[in-house]
Order: sequence, then structure tokens, then C-alpha cells
Amino acid sequence: QVQLVESGGGLVQPGGSLRLSCVASGTIFRTLTVTWYRQAPGKQRDLVASITSAGISNYEDSVKGRFTISRDDAKNTFYLQMNSLKPEDTAVYYCNADVRAYSFLPTSRPYWGQGTQVTVSS
Repeated sequence: QVQLVESGGGLVQPGGSLRLSCVASGTIFRTLTVTWYRQAPGKQRDLVASITSAGISNYEDSVKGRFTISRDDAKNTFYLQMNSLKPEDTAVYYCNADVRAYSFLPTSRPYWGQGTQVTVSS
């Protein structure tokens, strides 16, 4: 079993920055793709950014150039640096990680964190 715990959310003024962290713990052989999602009130959960185990990243168009996803596999920690924040970035941000538990099992499964609230407001 794997647990993901996000942190780093909060209230920030427009134009400000936050760095979200997602720490994975439990039975982990290798973490494959890590994805950050967000869900605003009354809306569906949307992909924000993803990063593969090879370090290849992908971003939703509205955050390109403002957000940066990264990972530190030695620490089982994944990050989302958010700059130039806008009110429309307000949402609960979730970390999702595809984890392979054992070296002798080629399969993996996805896990979710509990989410962290980001509010951008003056």
C-alpha cells in the first residue's frame, strides 16, 4: 500500500507563487508517472501537469510557462512550482502517482493524495 500526502497549499495574492509537495510512502519499488490534477468547486477534476519516470513533463495549456513539475525519486517527493498565480487557478490540487510496488511484479497501480487547497485572491 502507498500513501500520498500533499502540502504547500494556501491563500496567495494574484501574481504570487506556491510550491506544492507530494510525499509518497509505503511499499514502493519505483514511481512511474506522477500527475497533478486540480478541481475547482462545481467542476470536474482536470489534469494540470505530469512527469514520467524519465523526467518528461507535460502541461495543460493554461499553466504552461507558469507551472513547473519536478520530482526527487530519492526522497519519493514530487513538486509543483506555481508562479504568476491567477484567481482561476483556485482549486483543490491532487497528486496522483503510478507506483510499482515490487521489482518482481511488472504491474503498477495509481494512488491519490487527499488534496491541498490553493486559493488565489486579493
